[in-house]
Amino acid sequence: MKIMMTAGEASGDVHGASLAREIKKISPSTEIFGMGGDEMQAAGVRLVRHYKDYNVMGVLEVLKNLRKILKLLDDLTEIASTEKPDLLVLIDYPDFNWRLAKRVKKFGVKILSYIPPSAWAWRKSRAADCAKIADEFIAIFPFELPPYEKAGVKISFLGNPLVDTVKSSMTLDAAQKFFNVKPSDHVILLMPGSRRQEIKLLLPEMLKAAEILSVKKSAKFFLPVADNVDESEIARQVNAAKVEVTLTKKFRYDLMGIADAAMATSGTVVLEAALMNMPCVVLYKMARLNYFIGKLLVDIENFSLPNILAGKKIQPELLQDEVTAERICAEISKFYRGESSREKVVSDLQVACAKLGGSGAVERVARKILEVAQN
Repeated sequence: MKIMMTAGEASGDVHGASLAREIKKISPSTEIFGMGGDEMQAAGVRLVRHYKDYNVMGVLEVLKNLRKILKLLDDLTEIASTEKPDLLVLIDYPDFNWRLAKRVKKFGVKILSYIPPSAWAWRKSRAADCAKIADEFIAIFPFELPPYEKAGVKISFLGNPLVDTVKSSMTLDAAQKFFNVKPSDHVILLMPGSRRQEIKLLLPEMLKAAEILSVKKSAKFFLPVADNVDESEIARQVNAAKVEVTLTKKFRYDLMGIADAAMATSGTVVLEAALMNMPCVVLYKMARLNYFIGKLLVDIENFSLPNILAGKKIQPELLQDEVTAERICAEISKFYRGESSREKVVSDLQVACAKLGGSGAVERVARKILEVAQN
């Protein structure tokens, strides 16, 4: 059996890798190939294209790289035509993946959407459009189901894989020793995201906030660097700041486990933090044109995943012009260990994360993928 996967960014690469490992465990003879990153390649996926060569964000950035993206679309279509997989698994990355799926379906290839387009948030009519292309859908959040169920598709929620993967690898005491942190130290994380545009727009204010916090209250600051990020650019900004920030690459979840809180770019990392009982001040900022277009299209009350799961704002969100060092400081100071406001947020995060389902999600999804590929 042959399965093609396409992931276009870091989070999709991680999801694809987890699925590939589980599929190989259940069915060792299954061949998996496609577009992804280092994680998928390490998990046994034969990469035909690396997503890092094409990863862009925002309207203007896409337009600038349009010719390159269209060439990628042509290349993957040709590869699918030649390889003739039993199933194409789309992993998130909707704008590109669904264009590819529409082409590949013409070859008689079955399509499965893992992490389908967020029809619950905007462009709700696209659930019906996607239903014409994909044979099966698997969601990783329960709130994604209603618009697809209304469109009459085969969609299931089998749990969220982060429940299995987001765990400490060492004891609290061992983690504190590894990061040279005393039990009495306050630890604040800076998590500016993995995309260049996010880092450019958000890291400067995070560093200013750290400078202010270091004067007001003694704290240790860490910045976990994602594997796909150019560390030299982050290091340049950090070295120019008037505060000591330690860059790290290992044991991210252990670091979350000993931290008081984080200033974090909205995304999967905020949900990972929630699973580690670490509150965040959630930030998001984009180019003016992208923000204007987004305001017209998106209809949601909250934009961070824990708040969406909770159905209410359980931790602060700062959007666009609200992202200032002063606002970040005002919010994050409420989350130092020992503060009653922190305990309330941690409790609310645990309730929200319980909605993600129990352990074993990756195995359940892998078995579903194999079932669809075989039938």
